[in-house]
Amino acid sequence: MTVPFDTIEPEPGKPPPAPLSSATRVGDFVFVSGQASTEPDVGIVSDTFEGEFRRTVRNLEAVLEAAGGTLRDIVRVGGYLREESSREEYNRLYAELFPQPYPARTTVGNHFSFIQVELDCIAYVPRESDE
Repeated sequence: MTVPFDTIEPEPGKPPPAPLSSATRVGDFVFVSGQASTEPDVGIVSDTFEGEFRRTVRNLEAVLEAAGGTLRDIVRVGGYLREESSREEYNRLYAELFPQPYPARTTVGNHFSFIQVELDCIAYVPRESDE
């Protein structure tokens, strides 16, 4: 059986540079692929951890907005850090940018040399009724 799902792109007609969808919707759940500190037409923008984290959250928000949601609709976040030493700053920025009650979260290390942080999420975004 194939699971029926819709794809979501914040910029229709401009797919990601990898073989994936920015997000998929199954019923009222939206599964957002890993987002990083990228800018349209530029690619990866790497600077300070804080700058990358803020840009990554903006990109997560853009995908959620395309699905009709916001950060408040997130029920789970996956965080991927290049450096364990970034964890304290990660927690500080996370607490600043994500609304309470905080979603469930898992944070693990990544081995990407070109980004310091990546975030993915699952959000509950009920479809608008046809009424």
